[in-house]
Amino acid sequence: MTIFKMLKFLLFLFFSQLVSAAIVQIDQKLVNKNVERSIDLTSHLVKVTAAITLENTGTSPISNYLIVLEPGTSGNLSFISVKDALKEELVVKPTEVAGHTDKVFYNVILKQPLGGSRTVVLNLEYVLTEAIVPYPNEITQKEKQFVRYFGSHYFYTPYSTTKQTTTVTLNSRNIENYTKLKPVSQSDSSIIYGPYTDVAPFSFDVLSIHYENNAPFLTVTHLHRLIEISHWGNIAVEENIEIVHSGAKLKGPFSRYDYQRDTSSNHHSVKSYRTILPAAAYNIYYRDSNGNISTSTVRTRKDWIELELRPRFPLFGGWRSSYMLGYNVPSYQYLYKKGGNEYVLSMRLLDHIYDDMHVEELETNVVLPVGVKNVKLNAPYEVERLGDGKTFKYLDSLGRVVLRLKKSNLVEQHIQDLEISYEWDTLTLLHEPVLLAVALYVLFIIVIIYVRLDFSINKSEKKE
Repeated sequence: MTIFKMLKFLLFLFFSQLVSAAIVQIDQKLVNKNVERSIDLTSHLVKVTAAITLENTGTSPISNYLIVLEPGTSGNLSFISVKDALKEELVVKPTEVAGHTDKVFYNVILKQPLGGSRTVVLNLEYVLTEAIVPYPNEITQKEKQFVRYFGSHYFYTPYSTTKQTTTVTLNSRNIENYTKLKPVSQSDSSIIYGPYTDVAPFSFDVLSIHYENNAPFLTVTHLHRLIEISHWGNIAVEENIEIVHSGAKLKGPFSRYDYQRDTSSNHHSVKSYRTILPAAAYNIYYRDSNGNISTSTVRTRKDWIELELRPRFPLFGGWRSSYMLGYNVPSYQYLYKKGGNEYVLSMRLLDHIYDDMHVEELETNVVLPVGVKNVKLNAPYEVERLGDGKTFKYLDSLGRVVLRLKKSNLVEQHIQDLEISYEWDTLTLLHEPVLLAVALYVLFIIVIIYVRLDFSINKSEKKE
């Protein structure tokens, strides 16, 4: 009994050490010497960038920097990234801070410890979704769309800030109202707050802007992406997309006559949008539940293929549409042999759908060739790997492994390559041809035997 209690105590100490190691402290010797923040509100996404000049006012080197999200924005955060002055990506991980369990922190690991009285420049970027809200939330067909955004006049940080400036960029000069924490100035579609000096840690003051925004408020509610790998030289990609106009809902009836007569008044409707495909894409098709949509236009550019998608009807607030987009690409551009029987597929988890896109839920299924083993995934960001499935294609007898991946709340910054490595024997290429040859051989034997058999009941008179 005593040994059991001792083991429990040792385990408790071990896990306590792990928890305390995961919880970091705020080092007040770090000071934001200067912060130049930019808030882009030109679309339905909030894109924030900040150039932070960080100074270590102490003598001991410091190896990490803490970022804290503004209150109420943790559920809206889609993407966050920090780079140094050389544009090299830094490691950013969620963390907990002692005494601030009600706040959401991210720990940034510096490339090199910052020595005493030294400075370094960090470039912060993050994207918020569903943080710009239509106001009013219902409008008629001819009305313009106005939206509201709430944030903070100050750069929200756990450190003291010596000097900071915030520039808010809008897509319209039509501003109903905005908060004016002096010094503040407006020029066309930009509002400049600051400079503010000697700002205390965790300072927060509500920033509010009510302005016209007729950008396409499109949201992909569900995207199912299927990637099928073939070592015969082809990769097939098919996307099933469900999309909704997430702007102010249409109030009253829709008049196609008014829509076609006065196109300039249909400010907030979405008639078409642009999708970017790989430059090597071919056999492109675009269909909905009624069949092929012939109103799409394909343009070949130098480094990509531009596909202009035009739904069967314009999209107003609250209206939905769904369609299927597919194409093929040559496998030599994405599939590499690493050595021996190991192969690596380097391909995007998701691709461009429209500018400033927002995908609520993504499921990507990767169908691997017959006979693969030791499948490994290397993703550029956290992705949920569901249980691997199995599917059967033409002439398959063994089945193919299906890698099932899932992620929520994605934006354009998530368009990055993931790597899938696996072992595969090239002799497996002969599996289907040999299977087909054996099947034909067996069929011929059956036909020959069938022809030579006599199924008549009575023998011929000659033989009698």
